[in-house]
Amino acid sequence: MTTQPPFTELDLNAIAERRWVDRGDFTDAEFARARAFYEQMRVHDDRLEQVRADAAAMISEWTGHKPRDVGSFGTRLNLETSDLDLGIGYPAEDRDRLRAALAPHTTFLGERKTRYSTSRLVFSFKLDGIEIDLSALTVEDFAVACRMLDQIDVTMTLDERIAHTWVKHLLRSSGRTEEYATWKLTTYARFCTEFNWVPIPEKTAGA
Repeated sequence: MTTQPPFTELDLNAIAERRWVDRGDFTDAEFARARAFYEQMRVHDDRLEQVRADAAAMISEWTGHKPRDVGSFGTRLNLETSDLDLGIGYPAEDRDRLRAALAPHTTFLGERKTRYSTSRLVFSFKLDGIEIDLSALTVEDFAVACRMLDQIDVTMTLDERIAHTWVKHLLRSSGRTEEYATWKLTTYARFCTEFNWVPIPEKTAGA
């Protein structure tokens, strides 16, 4: 059942359908609320950065590959409840060895499509109470992902990040689960059309 979201002047239905939002969609009052919320999310940065650094060091030790943040914290689009998502590039022919190396330390969540002809392996573990998802992409796909993330870093404005995060919060807090799952991918889809950006259902407890 859909619950009432925080007060908003946005046409949330139209924005969710359009799959993008920017400063021009906001009144000054609405954007002030969005900015205040975004600043609240940034309070968690120091802790998340430390956990991410520790997780990255562990992954490097387990796999021999240095990971990169491929999730919402890396793009500064996270909510306070967001997991950390790290990725590595791994030769497809070595994936069995990778699974064996990670088996003592992680839970294997499965194989998911990345492009229409390639896939990634997804693992999970917890560190300091935060769930860490690790995606092992093909070397080529990881290179594409890194180029995309570099472009987001350079191109996406602070106002766009504030606007995107506010809509993400509104969708999640209103219980609009499917639209929220799709919205989380809109930035990636906008900056990288090469991947198959299919929403992944929210994990249930124990999943």
